[in-house]
Amino acid sequence: MGRYLINLLKFWVNNNQDFILYFKNNVPQDIPQGNNFKTRILNTGSNAYFEHFLLSGAAKNDKIDLFFSPSYVLPLRISKKIKTAVTIHDVSYEAHPEWFSWQNRILLRWVGRHSAKKANIILTPSLFSKEEILKYYKIAPEKVFVAPLAADDKFKFIEASDTGKKYGINSKFIFYTGAIFNRRFIPECIVAFKQIAQKFSEYQFLVSGKNYTYPVVDIDYIVKKVNEDLGRQAIVRINYADEKDLACLYNEADLFIWLSSYEGFGLPPLEALACGTPVITTKMGSLEEAVNSSAVFIKNPENIDEISKAMGKVLSDEKLRKELGEKGLKQAQKFSWKKTATETLRILNNEK
Repeated sequence: MGRYLINLLKFWVNNNQDFILYFKNNVPQDIPQGNNFKTRILNTGSNAYFEHFLLSGAAKNDKIDLFFSPSYVLPLRISKKIKTAVTIHDVSYEAHPEWFSWQNRILLRWVGRHSAKKANIILTPSLFSKEEILKYYKIAPEKVFVAPLAADDKFKFIEASDTGKKYGINSKFIFYTGAIFNRRFIPECIVAFKQIAQKFSEYQFLVSGKNYTYPVVDIDYIVKKVNEDLGRQAIVRINYADEKDLACLYNEADLFIWLSSYEGFGLPPLEALACGTPVITTKMGSLEEAVNSSAVFIKNPENIDEISKAMGKVLSDEKLRKELGEKGLKQAQKFSWKKTATETLRILNNEK
C-alpha cells in the first residue's frame, strides 16, 4: 500500500490541484514535498480511531471536495456530502474467507463491503479484481475503474552486483520475495527445489517474506528439515530484504518464482520482469494480466513435480533464460507509474 501511494504522489506533486495528506503520527521522510501538498498529523495510536473518527472530522473541517483512500477502507463516519473514492486491491477475504482468522474475516468483509457500497468511485489494479468486486458486492459496474500498477523505475537491468552475499547466498540462486500466505505455495516451492538441489548443487533458494499463513504453516521448520536432508544451506529464509537491495537481488537471481492462486495484481513478478529475470508463476487471479506470455506457467501449484520440472528446465537452459529475460523487459515497459497516476487522477476528477 505504501509503495502504491508514494508512486501516485510522486506524479501528483506540484500539479494544478491541491491535496491534503492525513497522517496518524508523523510524516514519513519519503513523502514528496510540493506546493500543492498540505499535511495534517492527527495524533493517535489507534488505527481504528484514526481511520473511522479522526479522518472523518478532519475531512469535514477542511471542506474537501473528494476523500481518497488508497487501501480498502473508507471511514465509517464520513459525511455523505463528501465525494469518496477507495482503491480495493483485491477481495480475497470474500473469495477465500478460510485464509483468514475468524476475527479478520468478519472485520475485513464488513468494512470492505461498507466501503464498496459507500464509495462513489472504486479503483482496482486489474480486470480480474474488477470482476471479483462486482461479483461479491453487486454494485454498479460504472463506478469501478481499472488502473494497473507498475514496477518502480529502480527495477531495471543491472550489469553486476553481489548483494546476495549479504543474505547468505554463496553463488547462484532462485528468488522469492513477498508476504507468505497459504495461497502462494511456498512449502511446495521449497520441496520442489529440494528435488533438483542435488543436480543443481551450486544453487540456493532465497525466500524473503514474513509468514502470514493461516492456518499456520511452520515455514522455518520446513526450511530447517530440507537443509538438514541436503546437508547444506540450500534454502535461505529471511523475513525481509532491504528495499534498497531488491533490484540487485532480482538481477542476481537466475530465476524468480512466485506462484499464487489469487492476486489482485501481483507486483513482484512484474518487478522481476523489469530486471530481465526469468519468472515462473501461474495464470490464476490477475497474474496473466501482469506478465502476459513472458513467464513459464505452472498449471497446478500444488503439484511439486510440475514445479520442480519447471525450475530445472529454466535453470538448465541458458537460451530459454535469455529469451524469457528479453520478453520480460518488453512486457514490463507496458506499465508505468506515470500512466497509473495520470489515469487515477483522471478517474478521480471524473474526466472522460
